[in-house]
Amino acid sequence: MDNAKIGEMAWLDISVGDASSLKSFYESVVGWKSEAVSMGDYEDYSMLQVDDNKPVAGICHAKGPNAALPPTWLPYFLVSDIKQSVDAVKAQGGELITDIKSYGSDSFVVIKDPAGAACALYQKG
Repeated sequence: MDNAKIGEMAWLDISVGDASSLKSFYESVVGWKSEAVSMGDYEDYSMLQVDDNKPVAGICHAKGPNAALPPTWLPYFLVSDIKQSVDAVKAQGGELITDIKSYGSDSFVVIKDPAGAACALYQKG
């Protein structure tokens, strides 16, 4: 995500009932390694490329802020101004699935486009 440019996919996430089993699936099938990410009373997982340990995706439990997300891969697109992008989503017939949320100094929001496809918008702090 550090090298992503505005408009590029900066992250990829999936939220499911059992993130532990699914991360094992992708470790076996794709060859990723995993690193636990503490979410307080449970752990989600950052999936890492084997050759350089670069984080490339997240596998999350459908709990807390992710409880309402469908079990599908969700791309995060980097934007320069998340509030301006949210206004454009609404003006162009899309809808917000979540409110704007903070992740450290960064912000993200999950949206649906006018066709009903979900994605997230991500602004670096």
